[in-house]
Amino acid sequence: MKKVFCFGEILLRFSPNLQKQWIHEHNMPVFIGGAELNVGKALANWQVPVKYCTAVPDNYISQEIIDSLQAEGIDTSAILLSGERIGSYTLPMGADLKNAGVIYDRAYSSFSFLKNGMIDWDKVLEGYDWFHFTAISPALNPSIVEVCEEALQFATKKGMTISVDLNYRAKLWQYGKKPVEIMPSLIKYCHVVMGNIWSANQLLGTQLDPALNEACEKEFYIAQAENVSKEIMASYPLCTTVANTFRFSEGEAVRYYATLTSSEKHVVCKEHFCENVIDKVGSGDCFMGGLIFGLVHTDFSFEQVINFAASAAFGKLQEVGDYTKQSIQLIQSRY
Repeated sequence: MKKVFCFGEILLRFSPNLQKQWIHEHNMPVFIGGAELNVGKALANWQVPVKYCTAVPDNYISQEIIDSLQAEGIDTSAILLSGERIGSYTLPMGADLKNAGVIYDRAYSSFSFLKNGMIDWDKVLEGYDWFHFTAISPALNPSIVEVCEEALQFATKKGMTISVDLNYRAKLWQYGKKPVEIMPSLIKYCHVVMGNIWSANQLLGTQLDPALNEACEKEFYIAQAENVSKEIMASYPLCTTVANTFRFSEGEAVRYYATLTSSEKHVVCKEHFCENVIDKVGSGDCFMGGLIFGLVHTDFSFEQVINFAASAAFGKLQEVGDYTKQSIQLIQSRY
């Protein structure tokens, strides 16, 4: 079984029930997450060996979090104890992270103060086969961009498969650089890219058809995904696999499907539909976890990989919290 290494910032999510309910009830749920950790938790739940690397302050809150991760089967030996605080964000219960109402509180976090040389990459990556990160980390500041590239260089030297989730969070890119000025220098190391046609445009400058709009037919979106995927693979020769997700809200209902593209194939998963959503946070991370799970299992066909990832992401919409607890059997029962 291949071993997966996840690198990124751990975050506390505060999810108040609005209309002052959280004030009157003296209660606000707190979830432990972060995009890369959510991926790691999904994989650990499916019995894939996972190591997680981040930075947290040396205090009892951090230790309780680390203990909980170890109890879930995640190797925490690469977590660096440094700095003063854990980053957080506030998002009303049921809202999407792309929602304008998200409030980030990540300044001066332990992770944001990481610098090159603080993590012994040669040591912590030893014995691992797959390195995963997201576009959320390089959105924080120039130093984290350098740390990401340092990690990617070591992962490349070790022959690891490298994956990235093109999460685009406009509120985080606030240090004078546009994403398209930063992300291409990191994507050049990647073998597997996951995102959607809009995030690829924002982060990598890929082309979008001028006719693209919310009224387009599914076949139009699928064709656009293939075009964007091939553009990414042509621009970044190490990239062999690109996944694109599509999640459309129809009132309270959600329609979900995804594509997976290589130089030889372009496949579309079964479409999923539900009448309402419990928690949107972590659905994309769950997709990424499912994608890695399918790709590390060499007996999965290309169609099985995309169907597993999409089914996992869709199922996460019905779970409270940042990460999935779905079984492999439940995920596979949907396709």
